[in-house]
Amino acid sequence: MTPRNKTSGSRRPKSGNGSEGKQEQLAASTADNTPRITTNQGVQIPDNHNSLRAGVRGPSLLEDFILREKITHFDHERIPERVVHARGEAAHGFFEVYRSMSQFTSADFLQDPSVKTPVFVRFSTVAGSRGSADTVRDVRGFAVKFYTREGNYDLVGNNIPVFFIQDAMKFPDLIHAVKPEPHHEMPQAASAHDTFWDFASLMPETTHMLMWAMSDRAIPRSLRMMEGFGVHTFRFVNARGDSHFVKFHWKPKLGIHGLAWDEAQKIAGKDPDFHRRDLWEAIDRGDFPEWELGVQMIPQDKEHSLPFDLLDPTKLIPEEMVPVQRIGRLVLNRNPDNFFAETEQVAFHPGHVVPGIDFTNDPLLQGRLFSYTDTQLSRLGGPNFHELPINRGVCPFHNFQRDGMHRQTISRGQVAYEPHSLNDGKEFRIDGASGGFQSYPEELESPKVRRRSPSFDDHFTQARLFFNSQSVCEKEHIIAAFRFELSKVEQPSVRQRMVDNLAHVDEKLARRVAEPLGINPPDAKAAAGRAGFREHRMKLPIEESPALRMVDTGDGSIKTRKIAILAIDGIDSASLKPIREAIEQAGAQCKVVAPKLGTVTSASRRQLEVDATFANTPSVMFDAVLVPAGAQGAEALARSGEAVHFVLEAYKHCKAICTIGEGVQLLSSLGIGAEARADAAGVIVAATPATNLGDNTAALKVAHDFIAAIAKHRHWDRANIESVPA
Repeated sequence: MTPRNKTSGSRRPKSGNGSEGKQEQLAASTADNTPRITTNQGVQIPDNHNSLRAGVRGPSLLEDFILREKITHFDHERIPERVVHARGEAAHGFFEVYRSMSQFTSADFLQDPSVKTPVFVRFSTVAGSRGSADTVRDVRGFAVKFYTREGNYDLVGNNIPVFFIQDAMKFPDLIHAVKPEPHHEMPQAASAHDTFWDFASLMPETTHMLMWAMSDRAIPRSLRMMEGFGVHTFRFVNARGDSHFVKFHWKPKLGIHGLAWDEAQKIAGKDPDFHRRDLWEAIDRGDFPEWELGVQMIPQDKEHSLPFDLLDPTKLIPEEMVPVQRIGRLVLNRNPDNFFAETEQVAFHPGHVVPGIDFTNDPLLQGRLFSYTDTQLSRLGGPNFHELPINRGVCPFHNFQRDGMHRQTISRGQVAYEPHSLNDGKEFRIDGASGGFQSYPEELESPKVRRRSPSFDDHFTQARLFFNSQSVCEKEHIIAAFRFELSKVEQPSVRQRMVDNLAHVDEKLARRVAEPLGINPPDAKAAAGRAGFREHRMKLPIEESPALRMVDTGDGSIKTRKIAILAIDGIDSASLKPIREAIEQAGAQCKVVAPKLGTVTSASRRQLEVDATFANTPSVMFDAVLVPAGAQGAEALARSGEAVHFVLEAYKHCKAICTIGEGVQLLSSLGIGAEARADAAGVIVAATPATNLGDNTAALKVAHDFIAAIAKHRHWDRANIESVPA
C-alpha cells in the first residue's frame, strides 16, 4: 500500500460539518490497494503463497524474512485479546494412558497406566471476539496442556481434522478475510460476508475445510459432544530413535452432536454463553466430560504409501484406511477458580513438546512453531509468560534466561551463562548430550525454494469423500449452510466462483447451492481456468467413510440431556412422577418450565417447583420436551401462545417430544392427535398411564419409548418441518 495524496475514492465530508481539517489530516496517512505487494520496507514480494523451505517438502527456513515479517505483524495486531480463539472456556482434569506406548514413543506420560497426568483444556471459537456468542458457525479450538513429569506438552488442535490453508504464509490473509470487514467492523463472529468468500473462492485449497465448516460440526450441541484433532501430522519417536507419523484424535464419550442452524441462531440471542454455561454446569454437578485419545500411526518407511501427502494439513487419513487406536482417556473434573488467571492467561504453543514427540515439515505447522511464542510475547506482556501459575510445569525448570518483564523467579548465583566454572569450580557444559529432547535426524532435500509440493495439489477429492460420507440429512444441512452463507455475499461474482469450485466436489451439490443465489449454473470449466486451480486428482480406495458422519455416535445413553417438562395449574402429577423418575435415573436432567416462577398446583393439589419460565429458558435450551396429562392443565397450556410455540419450536428442531393424555392438544396445529402421524419421527403420543396401587408398568413403557427417542439426539428425517410456524 502507498499513502494517498488525493482524497479521490474516499468519502468527502459535507461542507461545513466541521470535519474538513481532520479529514485532510487523515488523508495523508490513508492508503489504497496497489497491484503489487511489498514488505514493510518496500521490497517487492514475488510469491505470497509459499514460505521458503528446504525442498518442496522440507522444513520452513528461519531466513524467510518475508514470512517472519508478515506473521510478526499479524501476531501483534491486537492486544491484549487473542487475535484468534479469543472467545474461550476451560477446565482442569487428567489424562491416563490405557497401556504403555513405549513401542512407538518415549513420551513419559504415555508409558504408565497407573499415572494420571494433570491437564488444562481450553475450548474456543476462532473468529469472534471475547464478547461474541458461543453458538456461531465456526471452527472450535480444542487445546490440551499436559503437565507431564518431563515438561509441558501442548496438543493445540481444533474440532475439525483439516484446515483451510496449506502454508502458514496464508494464515494472516485467511484471518483478515474471515474477521469483521475492516471498513465497518462487521459482521462479528460470522463468515457470511464478502471478504471471506472472496478469499475462499480464489483459494481452492480451502474447499475440504469449507465442507466441514458448512456441516453441523461447526455448530456443536455442546463442547462435551464434539471431536478434537491435532490437525497436523506429528511424529512419535521411541527410545531407539524409530519414527512413526501420527495423527491425534479426541473421541467424545457422549458422541458427536450438533444444533439445528435456526436453533443455533436463536440460542445466540437467548444465551450467548450457552456452551460456556453447559460445560461449567456439567462439571459442577459431577457429570465430568470425557474423551478418548486416539492415534493413527504410519511407520516412517511408509510415508509415501497413501495417495495423499501426510504433510498437507488440508487432508485427513480416512479411518477405514488407517484405523484409530484408542490409547487413553481425558476427563475434565474441575472448573477454574478464576477465569482471567487461568482461562485467559493460559498460553498454548504447538512447539511445547516433550521427548518422544516431534514435528514434521507440514508448512502450516512450521509457521505455527514461530507464531505462537511471538503472539504470547505481545498478549501476555513479555518473555516470562511461562511463569504465570497456569502455565508453569509440574516439573522443575532451569536455564540461563534472565530478567525481562514480569520475571518472577529469583535466580541466585554469579553465573548466567554456559559453559561456566565459577559456580563450584567444576566446568559445566551442555554440548551434545544424549539425554533430553532429541530431534528426529530427518534427511532434508535441497535447494532452497519458495514453491508448493506437487503432492499438495489435489483440493477436491477429500472434500468429495466428506460429502459422500454424510447421511442424507447432513448433506441437506451442508447445502442449506452454503446457501445461507453465500446469500449474504453482495458480489455475484464471488457467489459464482464459489459454486463453480463446488462443481468439482459434486455437481448436484453445486447446482442445488446455486439455485436460490441469482447466479448462473455452476461451471466447472470456469473454475478450472482460474489461478490457484490444480488438475491433480488422487485415487482413494474408498468412496465413503462412515467415520466422518455424526449420526449414531456416542454411547446410546441420554446422560446429561436436558428435558423440559411443561407445567401449569391442573396437570396430572400422578402419571408424570414415574416417567420423570425413570428419565432422571437414565442420567438426564428434568426441568419444570411454566409461565411464571414459584410453584404450580396439580389436579391432585400437589405442588411442583418451577425451575424456569417459557420466557427465560425457551425450547432451544433443551434436548427434549415432555407435556404431562391433565384436562385442565392441557387446556390452559393449549391457550398459552408461549407454550404452543415452545413445543412447535422443539418439533421444528427435530427434538424428541412426548405428550401424555390430553397434553397432545399442544400438537394439534401439526395435525397430530391421539394417533401420531407416521412422519412425526421422535414424537411419542401416549395415553395417560394407569398408576393405581403402585403399578407403574404403563408409565415405564412410556418412559422407555421417550428415552429411546431422546437417545437418537435428533430426528432429522422428520418430514415437513419447514411448514412449522416457529
